[in-house]
Amino acid sequence: MLSSSPLLRRFCCLCSAASSSSSSTAPASLRTLPSTKKRLVFLGSPHVSASVLDALFNASSAPDSLFEIAAIVTQPPSGRDRGRKVMPSPVAQHAVDRGFPSELIFTPAKAGEESFLSSFKILEPELCITAAYGNILPTKFLKIPSMGTVNIHPSLLPLYRGAAPVQRALLDGVRETGVSLAYTVRQLDAGPVIACEKVEIDDYIKAPELLELLFARGSELLIRELPSIFDGSAKAKALAQDDSKATLAPKITPEESWLSFDQDARILHNKVRAFAGWPGTRAKVSVLDPKGGQHNIIELKIISTRVYGNNEIQSGQMDDILFAKGSLIFPCGGGTALEVLEVQLPGKKVVNATAFWNGLRGQKLRKL
Repeated sequence: MLSSSPLLRRFCCLCSAASSSSSSTAPASLRTLPSTKKRLVFLGSPHVSASVLDALFNASSAPDSLFEIAAIVTQPPSGRDRGRKVMPSPVAQHAVDRGFPSELIFTPAKAGEESFLSSFKILEPELCITAAYGNILPTKFLKIPSMGTVNIHPSLLPLYRGAAPVQRALLDGVRETGVSLAYTVRQLDAGPVIACEKVEIDDYIKAPELLELLFARGSELLIRELPSIFDGSAKAKALAQDDSKATLAPKITPEESWLSFDQDARILHNKVRAFAGWPGTRAKVSVLDPKGGQHNIIELKIISTRVYGNNEIQSGQMDDILFAKGSLIFPCGGGTALEVLEVQLPGKKVVNATAFWNGLRGQKLRKL
């Protein structure tokens, strides 16, 4: 895999630590690519992007394929998991597992680095496809592929432009979302839309599942539209976005993960769904020992919830966390209540509400 610096770093497929070697020219494989098919470059990083790459690998291997994957661009290796071991991005690892040449996997810290752009130009890419790449593409980059750059974006553009479209949509409690195929321009997610597909969702799907679903649909949409992109008709039919209808989906921050129980239960339930995976949702509660009169404050990670449908919360119980039919019942704003089905204490495994309640051994819970 090629790093963004003048040093070309290679990562082995078993996720070893990086080693560097100086080079002033691009690898020979960059200069000897066959030119009978359209040269496509894929840009993506997380697991959901790997599903798009897989669809492209499969389509490119078909006997009548119009294109080949000339290179892959992804985020640099980083520390992941509990041990913070330096590992390639999921896309890079998937590409190596599929037998893709490691010297054609680029890992620039920024897509505007001159060392990366000089090697990228040698490829003479005709089309770039992006799917959750995670890096801003500068004008210098966008000018290189002759047929442009097309992005798979998990929302119905111009709605939810930005880094967290799925999470922000779930926060808003939408019942309909979708995926868009759009040309990339310098303004964030504002390019002409080639095609889109609507998806109906229920009140229980969480962000990781919805991301997976939308990128799977986006992969199918991309494969269907590739012939029109290659022959130029996609550019002619692509529709400009109505900027007046645009909404923004800024990056999620860890500070947003705290639950405030003075809000309506549905707002909190949507937040749990939206932040599932990362950063999760947290709450502080007080544990009271009725015998000794002692109390401790603990932090709970709230894993799964639903809106409580029974209006039996009494005014005198608005601070008490109850247990009923396998759920912790948190009183919330507006007379609503949230059923918490699964929780996790710091450093512990996820447990269901029954197991957690039994572990209290008669102690009471109060919300803070």
